[in-house]
Amino acid sequence: MYAKKPTTPEDVIERAYKGKCTKEDALLLLEGNPFELFELANDLRASTVGDTVSYVVNRNIYITNKCVGNCGFCAYRTEKGFILNVEEILEKVGEAKKAGAVEVCIQGGYVPEADIEFYLEIIESVKGEFPDMCIHALSPMEVNYAAGTSGMSVEEALSRLKKSGLDSLTGTSAEILSDRVRKIICPGKINTQQWIDTVTAAHKAGISTNSTIMYGHVETLEERLDHVFIIREIQKETGGFTELIPMAFLPYNNPIGEKMLASGKFSTTGLEDLQLIAISRVILHTYVKNIQATWVKLGKKLAQVALQCGANDLGGTLMEDQISTASGGSNGEYVSPAEFEWMIKGAGRTPMQRDTLYRKVERDFPGRMGSLPGLGKTKIGSRE
Repeated sequence: MYAKKPTTPEDVIERAYKGKCTKEDALLLLEGNPFELFELANDLRASTVGDTVSYVVNRNIYITNKCVGNCGFCAYRTEKGFILNVEEILEKVGEAKKAGAVEVCIQGGYVPEADIEFYLEIIESVKGEFPDMCIHALSPMEVNYAAGTSGMSVEEALSRLKKSGLDSLTGTSAEILSDRVRKIICPGKINTQQWIDTVTAAHKAGISTNSTIMYGHVETLEERLDHVFIIREIQKETGGFTELIPMAFLPYNNPIGEKMLASGKFSTTGLEDLQLIAISRVILHTYVKNIQATWVKLGKKLAQVALQCGANDLGGTLMEDQISTASGGSNGEYVSPAEFEWMIKGAGRTPMQRDTLYRKVERDFPGRMGSLPGLGKTKIGSRE
């Protein structure tokens, strides 16, 4: 158990264990000794999921780098890019299957060509050829845009996606759930309430989602905390979130980052990253079981440290991560299952390979993904 320190009032600790952390409690914990916060978060993690640390063998598949959006943090979007066709997507799924993947994460921008029928064709084709592959795809923004393009409600779009075989919707396009922030960094995206309504509708349609927070740009500390509390309120209503994924903003090659760098700000410190993971565990205790330490953003060694600060999942093998690398990410695009096992054991924890929905998968370590044909190469599709 957490040894109560005089710097942290006992009632704050008591509320944390009961899953009743308040915003004032969270601010107090962040103002105190960070190692006390880490110890508390680590204890809450242990009481929730034990010493098991999970990861998923998956592959990112970027169906397009075209987008009509104008997000100031994006270094990936281009007006003259590619859109993969179904055959090219199936080829990538096949490569992932050969490498032992149990999940494909299908993502991209939002463009008029990508209506609901386009997404339904992709999902049905993947499920038809690879029925056991979990399809984790589309953001709330993509669903809203495609539904509007197709002249249907978000609820109808989600229903059709579910029937076609979509297993899980991504919880991205959340950024910071503050309309003040969104007007600065992503004015063309759905607003806070639309994001809430979309993920809530997905959960009610039987589609789980993860949840994300992209922090370290123009938001305040209180706006970060408000975001996590919004996730908690949705989870109270729906129970549909599988995890929270904190993602530090990468300030390179994008307009928002350029302004930050010019002012002498270089995103977040490692300590700040660990504090957000820890306070998220405290706020979400008894509601969201899994907190991810994403190695793409943190790096492998800091991700290991995060396992002592409330995190219990290291994310996926990915096999491609074009978005982070475009924004200056330098931690690579692939971690093998064997390396995940080594990282987790090195942190004194028990590894568990999982699927999208956190169900245990028997471990299998095929050859390195780099030996497979076409890895890391983006093909130009015919749907231009």
